[in-house]
Amino acid sequence: MAKKLFTSESVTEGHPDKVCDQISDAVLDAIFEQDPQAHVACEVTATTGMIHVMGEISTTCYVDIPAVTREVVKSIGYDDPACGFDGNTCAVLTSIDAQSPDIAMGVNESLEVKEGAGDADDQIGAGDQGMMFGYACDETPELMPLPISLAHKLSKQLAKVRKEGILTYLRPDGKSQVTVEYDGDDRPVRVEAVVVSTQHDSGVTLERIREDIQREVIRPIIPEELMDQDTKIYVNPTGRFVVGGPVGDSGLTGRKIIVDTYGGYSRHGGGAFSGKDPTKVDRSAAYAARWVAKNVVGAGLARKCELQLAYAIGVARPVSVRVDTFGTGKLDDQLLAKAIQKVFDLRPAAIIRALKLRQPIYRSLAAYGHMGREDLGVEWEKLNRVDELKAEAAKLA
Repeated sequence: MAKKLFTSESVTEGHPDKVCDQISDAVLDAIFEQDPQAHVACEVTATTGMIHVMGEISTTCYVDIPAVTREVVKSIGYDDPACGFDGNTCAVLTSIDAQSPDIAMGVNESLEVKEGAGDADDQIGAGDQGMMFGYACDETPELMPLPISLAHKLSKQLAKVRKEGILTYLRPDGKSQVTVEYDGDDRPVRVEAVVVSTQHDSGVTLERIREDIQREVIRPIIPEELMDQDTKIYVNPTGRFVVGGPVGDSGLTGRKIIVDTYGGYSRHGGGAFSGKDPTKVDRSAAYAARWVAKNVVGAGLARKCELQLAYAIGVARPVSVRVDTFGTGKLDDQLLAKAIQKVFDLRPAAIIRALKLRQPIYRSLAAYGHMGREDLGVEWEKLNRVDELKAEAAKLA
């Protein structure tokens, strides 16, 4: 039988795009610490010697955005001119306006309320139109696809050995990539290839980097039983990675949306997360869709589950709910969609309340994935609707 391979990548917190994501979410957190009802859409770009923070923010509080920006950059590890980028000395520009009143009128009062219908959870309309996807599968304990799970763990380990001084020559920028082989039943059976690229000081040899990364990063993370003599390992395959971060490549908020979700294993609606308050369904409904899909798989109703939600701007209720269990469901997908809508309220206000999204929780999500983050205790990773789903599914079976 021919090999079926799937590959996912991750990046470290020092990757220029991830620097921008973390600044965007740090600004959101700083505002939410004072004003949980604020409307925030904050985006960042970074390049050599400069960071530009821009967006639309409506709030009653004051936040020192340049100070927040510098703190994030320095905490990542860009605190020395030798790295090529320094949070102490880089320029920080800000261009902030208020949220458009045309958007605010639909978010603050939904179409349902304007038509004299609905309850308190109909008050908030979706902040934009669009479709969002959530996914879960039984390949890992956290019910995430194995390729992205391993890729994130490699990136986190790369940052850990740098920050703990285990490999003192490492610099903040880095990437990982994992290729997994699947059998005919779509079960992961082995790792085909591992790629790790890490920024480093100029004086260290490539041979030392390759030996150290295999010992300290790859071997502790990739399960031994998934590797064999045919597994390919590439460490810094170009041979040199000294220039990195915003100096080596400009960064931009929202440019790592596949890294943030399922590594390409599931569909994606195209909307980014970082810097957006939860009235933006790009973020909140994507979290809700993951919550639903994870509870479906956790309930044993399917091995794989993908949920699509779609919204119209200013309208509270989703215009469509679609379920795909890829032939693994114990219930017809359309019936499962009915059960889901009985158990989960997918209006923005209800999502915000159920997932506790008006809290400063976002900066920690801005690197190493927004999904599968059981380490952070986020609400959308909790299997807290399993029994209700089982009961509704039993009624419809």
